[in-house]
Amino acid sequence: MTKVIITGEVGFNQMYYMYLLASQMRDEKYIGSTNDIQARLRKHNRGLITSTKRYRPWKLVYFESYISEDLARLREKQLKYHGNAKRELYKRLGLTSKRNASGTH
Repeated sequence: MTKVIITGEVGFNQMYYMYLLASQMRDEKYIGSTNDIQARLRKHNRGLITSTKRYRPWKLVYFESYISEDLARLREKQLKYHGNAKRELYKRLGLTSKRNASGTH
């Protein structure tokens, strides 16, 4: 078991997030991280993010909050590159698809 020790004062005005988007037009999902979910979702939906541009519009279906950018990015990478973690999250959220079953999205 990993112990997390926090020293000093933790300021909650700056949180970081791992988020999961679902395309409203196609069976596509996207995992990312940011410090401002609303602004990032607007960028995705305006076509300003190259990797998600063609699957617009997007909706936010899930997010996790972290006190550091490193932790949010670590979780993003865990979900993007470790199929079991992604499958378990999708299963928990009731997100299944033909592509999800193969572990690709």
